[in-house]
Amino acid sequence: MFLAIDAGNTNITFGFFDAMSRSWCFEYRINTFRDLTALQIEKEMHLFFLENDLKPFQIDQIGISSVVPEINAALQQFCREFFGKPCYLIEGRSYQKLKVSTARPNEIGSDLMCNVTAAFEYFGGACVIVDFGTALTFTVVGEDGRVLGVSIVPGLKTAIKALFSNTSKLPEVELKPPKSVLGKNTTHSIQSGILYGYSGLVTGMLESIFKELGSKCPVIATGGLSSILSNVQHLFDKVDRNLTLEGIRLITMANLG
Repeated sequence: MFLAIDAGNTNITFGFFDAMSRSWCFEYRINTFRDLTALQIEKEMHLFFLENDLKPFQIDQIGISSVVPEINAALQQFCREFFGKPCYLIEGRSYQKLKVSTARPNEIGSDLMCNVTAAFEYFGGACVIVDFGTALTFTVVGEDGRVLGVSIVPGLKTAIKALFSNTSKLPEVELKPPKSVLGKNTTHSIQSGILYGYSGLVTGMLESIFKELGSKCPVIATGGLSSILSNVQHLFDKVDRNLTLEGIRLITMANLG
């Protein structure tokens, strides 16, 4: 079984890939803290393994994508101590054996490159990846697998937290579509502004990207909030919540064999 660890700014996702069924069979998330220790991770995972009747020896290989350098050492220590084996940490030089490439391998986030790797493997050509995470990102890939560019805006939850944190009277609300675009109370007004506003943002960004490219290409959406904006689902050729995890697996296998 392959373990993919996706360490993001909000969550650390542990995805388990079963080679026999060729599918992601388990997923577990813990909150990201900059001072997270290997012992804290081990306590969380020990309980998860017990609940799902898993054994550490079932994990054959481990790959890590991290955009939070402060916790890399803790993740590596956890892998050594809990599984008794080292892990592969994706970095700039990891992409040399791949079909995809970027002009700035040490600058672009490893999570975005994991998305690019998995999306290019799926489509085999030009595509756009829309990742609904802590940040909402649009990554454009050319026919040859080269990253043409990335656009980044605050993610949906990040936008709501910004309203909640920087205003005295606006509450932090649940991310669900209101019945009307015209908010009748404060909660519905925020939900309307964020969800309908971001729907327009996604639509507008894709239109601008296609205009600059001179043609349309397949669009794949990923991230935990990829299904929230129901009124833009028709813009996506595929929605895959496990895209980053699959990219971690492909990059690790390409480098370790």
